[in-house]
Amino acid sequence: MAEITAKMVGELREMTGLGMMDCKKALVEANGDLKAAEEALRIKSGNKASKVAGRTAAEGTVAAFVKGGVGALAEINCETDFVGKDAGFLAFAAAAAEAIVTGNPADVEALGNVKTASGETVEELRKAIIAKLGENINVRRFTRIETEGQLATYLHGSKIGVVVDLVGGSEVLGKDIAMHIAACKPKSLDASGVDAELIETERRVAIERAKEAGKPEAMLEKIAEGTVQKFLKEVTLLSQPFVKDDKQSIEQLLKANGASIKSFTMYVVGEGIEKKVVDFAAEVAAAAKV
Repeated sequence: MAEITAKMVGELREMTGLGMMDCKKALVEANGDLKAAEEALRIKSGNKASKVAGRTAAEGTVAAFVKGGVGALAEINCETDFVGKDAGFLAFAAAAAEAIVTGNPADVEALGNVKTASGETVEELRKAIIAKLGENINVRRFTRIETEGQLATYLHGSKIGVVVDLVGGSEVLGKDIAMHIAACKPKSLDASGVDAELIETERRVAIERAKEAGKPEAMLEKIAEGTVQKFLKEVTLLSQPFVKDDKQSIEQLLKANGASIKSFTMYVVGEGIEKKVVDFAAEVAAAAKV
């Protein structure tokens, strides 16, 4: 049996990014063969990724990357807020966002095969960080924009990210609008982009409330239309009052600066993901009965 030294363990940790005990065990099983131990750990890393794949990942970060006229915004998820702040996890998120710009993948699955700046694919990096941190980690969604204008991005901490495709205006204007979007969370650029079902829901609720308030039947449609218009003003970017100066709308701000917006994307980490609520007291009680 070959002697397993601290130096050997350290080298294997440097090569794989895995924990000390995992590296020592792999070296023991490989009888001190560093290359064989590394290969075994890489296989194990893939297995570990498969084991955690079904676990809910609703925490994480939004990463942005812009190069020239091309930009990307991506949401990368993990299971806990603690891992969401880990330097290795954040480095993976940044590498994935850059790979979206450089590799132009068609979807999240295709992104896995794109090589990153380090030479490894996004999927290889994902499996490595899963093996190191022990949580389910995945790229949930991304958007890639090619523009003839300019791209403005804004990250509010790590939980909200915005990218704006701006025509005309200035870098400062783009940043201001991106910050406004993060603060006011519009659903679309204008009324044409609002889901018809949402509008119908607002109309229906307005009518029922008016009925309960005893309003005349002849007034119901007019009341509903007023409610819908108020709703659209609140949720469409161009109609919203500018967060830094509520005396003008975003549309007026753009016009004053000779600018327009082609599109925008906003991601909020975990939005729409149903988080599992764990009753730790019940789990402990159940374990005690075993």
